Amino acid sequence: MTFEAILFDCDGVLVDSEPITNGVLRDMLEEAGWSLTPEACMQIFIGKTVRSEAARIEAHTGQPLTDAWMDAFYARRNARLAAELQPIDGALETVAAVHARLAGRIACASGADRFKVEMQLAQVGLAPLFAGRVFSGHEMPRTKPAPDVYLAAAAALNVPPARCLVVEDTVTGVTAGVAAGATVVGYSPSPVGHGTPEALRAAGAQHILHDLRGLVALL
Repeated sequence: MTFEAILFDCDGVLVDSEPITNGVLRDMLEEAGWSLTPEACMQIFIGKTVRSEAARIEAHTGQPLTDAWMDAFYARRNARLAAELQPIDGALETVAAVHARLAGRIACASGADRFKVEMQLAQVGLAPLFAGRVFSGHEMPRTKPAPDVYLAAAAALNVPPARCLVVEDTVTGVTAGVAAGATVVGYSPSPVGHGTPEALRAAGAQHILHDLRGLVALL
């Protein structure tokens, strides 16, 4: 099949933000009374919003998940990202190559809040390539694993979802891309962790990439 557009997830696909964000979350949960290993925290929260796990957080901490707590989390998260964030290996050259190849028909479709996504893309130098084509699950009726954010991105590019290639690193994201009717590439740089090749394939990924640079060949 010839693909007419590529829709990228952000965290874990374009920017190496997940260890940073989950590190802040783990620290704050421990301060609130719920002690988790970094691995366990990643396993629970990867690909999800914090609020989607509110009941579990409240059960373990014995405290309500308040707006003030979330505001503090966002502030600490954003400060750490600003200080430490790096692009995923190969992301800059790959995005530039497919942007040129597809005449700009690429988008970033993330489950994260828009401020975080746009801040991260700007910080690693990818913002110009996604200008006007950033979509946040927070602004949709439903976020991932529902397909809404990918359907919105495809519609904005005026490309049928079936002609779109989605790049995802989590089961939650792969599920969303498949539900949208797109062909999904699972990005799995490590054979172990939250997004193993086996888990991504089981969720519906038709291709697995261990190096993002291999994406160009799929076109």
